[in-house]
Amino acid sequence: MATPITCSGHRAAIYALAKTHEADCFLSAGGDGWVVRWNTHIPDTGYLLATIGTQVFSLCEVIDQQCWVVGDMNGGMHWIDTPPTERTRSTRQHRKSVFDIQYSAPWLLSAGGDGVLTRWDVERRQAVESLQLSEHSLRSLALAKERNEIAVGASDSCIYLLDRSTLEVRSVIRGAHVPSVFTVAYSPDEHYLVSGGRDAMLRVWDLKAPTPQLISEQPAHWYTINHIAWSPCGRWWATASRDRTVKIWDARSFRLLRVLDPIRDGGHTHSVNRLLWLPQLLVSASDDRTLKLWETDTFDLDQ
Repeated sequence: MATPITCSGHRAAIYALAKTHEADCFLSAGGDGWVVRWNTHIPDTGYLLATIGTQVFSLCEVIDQQCWVVGDMNGGMHWIDTPPTERTRSTRQHRKSVFDIQYSAPWLLSAGGDGVLTRWDVERRQAVESLQLSEHSLRSLALAKERNEIAVGASDSCIYLLDRSTLEVRSVIRGAHVPSVFTVAYSPDEHYLVSGGRDAMLRVWDLKAPTPQLISEQPAHWYTINHIAWSPCGRWWATASRDRTVKIWDARSFRLLRVLDPIRDGGHTHSVNRLLWLPQLLVSASDDRTLKLWETDTFDLDQ
């Protein structure tokens, strides 16, 4: 397998990745407060879009408004236009860190370390509704359009499934991971929800039944699973972990296919925090201050 391309330039750990409306570009942000745009055809040069001034934990593009929304460690939400306009603004909505941001027109959702889920009006760039979902941090969000549903992973060991229109809680998966659910991801067909947590367990939940049913669980990593990302084709997903590895899984059998590690594959030397699967690349972000661009056609996943 080919050695990944390394993108460097950040001065601290990288925690957030986001797609852009340009297929060959993506954004990164992290502990240095920088929001950087990368072009996969020119990977050795990043373009600094904004400096937040504190650690950034979450990032999302709102294509309809031609802006990016950034969540910081202090609960701040930053709306950044490119090029800058008078509408660029910042507000502190959450009392603690904004761990995840997801956009599903016409709403933007933010998950806070204060246990609050907030819905935003993207046109006015104002919070319109907040729900105190837990007394613990909300760590991750996932959206299922056809199910009209939001999955929220929390540090109280629970996964909350909410109605996307009303924010009414449909069901709660208690004890999903101990002590924290760090990441949740719907399968592209929305039949399954995959979750990972501080316990390093990977679990698959069948959503076709009236209530979510656990159909697979396995110790997937040595340490915390920080993020899960599905491939665009839906045949695989990838997991990122504090154990410094990225792992590729078969979505049909839930079987481990590949381990991308620092020694054999030229992977990360510290915790892998975030993943972003582009059409021909898997992007990983790490505490080692680098991004790795993995060419997915070299994974030999069908063997």
